[in-house]
Amino acid sequence: MLTPEIHQLAVRNAQIATDDYIQQNGEHPFNCGFAWVTTFVKGNTKLGKSFIAQGFKKSYDGGYKLWNPSGHNTQDMSAKMAGTKAYVDTVERYLPEVKLYEGSRLD
Repeated sequence: MLTPEIHQLAVRNAQIATDDYIQQNGEHPFNCGFAWVTTFVKGNTKLGKSFIAQGFKKSYDGGYKLWNPSGHNTQDMSAKMAGTKAYVDTVERYLPEVKLYEGSRLD
């Protein structure tokens, strides 16, 4: 189950990774885009409900998505992707049975 504690740790790690990326590389204004995490858990199960309770929303293209897990206001897609990867890595450390996918697109 995605507990609030695991989710908050993953969000914090996403924030740190996004900040670190920006400090090391700066913000690239022509790399404007979005990043998110997707999982394909069933929404009517305890596991699925635990993801929904932490802010994952049903996606029109399948699965459940959490947009911009770092919550950072940057428009730099690469910085957001660093945060997304950190979120996925953290959750998968605690829930290895759940597969999470990183997604992004340019705006």
